[in-house]
Amino acid sequence: LHIRHDSVIENVLTDSRRLVFPASTLFFAINGPRRKGTDFIKELYAHQVRNFVVDEHVEYNLINEYKDANFLFVKDVLLALQQLAIHHRNIHQATVIGITGSNGKTIVKEWLYQLLHRAYDIVRSPKSYNSQIGVPLSVLQMSTQNNLAIFEAGISLPNEMEKLQPIINPEIGVLTFMGEAHAEGFVSQQQKINEKLRLFSNSKILIYCAE
Repeated sequence: LHIRHDSVIENVLTDSRRLVFPASTLFFAINGPRRKGTDFIKELYAHQVRNFVVDEHVEYNLINEYKDANFLFVKDVLLALQQLAIHHRNIHQATVIGITGSNGKTIVKEWLYQLLHRAYDIVRSPKSYNSQIGVPLSVLQMSTQNNLAIFEAGISLPNEMEKLQPIINPEIGVLTFMGEAHAEGFVSQQQKINEKLRLFSNSKILIYCAE
């Protein structure tokens, strides 16, 4: 932790191309398949971003290079984002609907929104934000005004849902069509179904096709 000044954080960023409000943004420097998250700090700093979450193994010369920036050094940047989302989820009272399945997650989410938005103040996953990064970004949109949240979760490997479940932790679960999509990461169709069902471990209601 290296704090040089107080900041009010209102926006979380993982993609430098989506910067809108630099002064109130906290950038999580998550490594991608081709580039390190810290590669974007220079660009964001030039655009007035001053708050960064970085891996604890990053060279501390960042502190000297960006003299008026705040840095949070963590063991795992993605995990830090997910833990922040879990905390955010737990302090809000909205009823949460969680959706997963091989196909149809986004369509079902949008159908539910169209059916319910006149009766509820709804927050929902943007587009198809259902990945290890997309889910926490979706949940971090929750506000005190919302009384219903609809989030989708997608996985392609075992144990991924274990990380997403506490972030969404839905009271109501919806399991959509279970086809062969993303099957290559699992040893069997049954394993894939069992992994997806982890999302509903605390759900009071589960809606699914009996077949």
